[in-house]
Amino acid sequence: MTTPALRLVFAGTPEFAALALRALLRSEYCDVVAVYTQPDRPRGRGKKTVPSAVKSVALDNDIAVCQPANFKDDAEIETLKQWRADVMVVAAYGLLLPQRVLDTPRLGCINIHASLLPRWRGAAPVERAIEAGDTETGVTIMQMDAGLDTGAMLLKKRCEITGTDTGDSVRTKLVTLGSEAIVESIASFARGEVRAEQQDNRLANYAKKISKPETAIDWTANATDIDRKIRAFFSDYTCFTLLEGERIKLGPETRPIIDESVTNAPGTIIAVDKDSVTVQCGTNSVQLTQLQFPGGRMMSVRDCLNSRASQLQVGTQFEQLSEQ
Repeated sequence: MTTPALRLVFAGTPEFAALALRALLRSEYCDVVAVYTQPDRPRGRGKKTVPSAVKSVALDNDIAVCQPANFKDDAEIETLKQWRADVMVVAAYGLLLPQRVLDTPRLGCINIHASLLPRWRGAAPVERAIEAGDTETGVTIMQMDAGLDTGAMLLKKRCEITGTDTGDSVRTKLVTLGSEAIVESIASFARGEVRAEQQDNRLANYAKKISKPETAIDWTANATDIDRKIRAFFSDYTCFTLLEGERIKLGPETRPIIDESVTNAPGTIIAVDKDSVTVQCGTNSVQLTQLQFPGGRMMSVRDCLNSRASQLQVGTQFEQLSEQ
């Protein structure tokens, strides 16, 4: 006997969500009847109004698109009800869903969350996992409820965080995992095989949104923490320091160096070679191999030394910055 496909409403906005939508459209267990996404907004240097990545996929596949500013209007709830959805899949949608939205689909709303719940709940789970030194992360498909990422867990997929991973590289891993996991979860719903597991709230941490002041490097911190922070925040929130009044962005190819015998002032360049500069931290030092000066692109230190050698000398000190 053939398992009938579920009527599915998909809610998402960026490319991460678009890839999940494409995967669902290939699944025999899905009948995507409508897509919800953020209103079109100006993007790029020309500020041209363009559709979201999810909307583009929907239009390419002749799927109805809804773009409400919010769900405060009763008319929006009535529209949602008219789709007669079995389930609503939410992936980086960008809107908080009130309880009456969560209650509308027959089987509720499920979310692709970019961490192994309950480890990191909140807005920046990828960055906080790297920053904290976690050695693994993954995606969790969860049943949405009124709390912040507190719903029952339906499926997890894991991946390693290496000592060279960045925010960007981990997100790339999670895109593939998320697409695989949501297809598997919908198949389980269709076959009636879903097994929900409640979260242990004692193991939860809040992954707060990254603030701009956080991206300023505090050289009095230890080298391991600075290394993790630079890699974690790249590229959405690239870290920076100041040199002679210029804001210098720091690339993610960094390495902490353990040598407690060096005791220069934090922020001082203590070594320069053709490929790197090494900077004293509060404890130990960190080796930088990529820098971005104002008005330029991210470049290797080797290239920076061709034009900035006088600024990148042993003894030069980056200005001390801390979160404000």
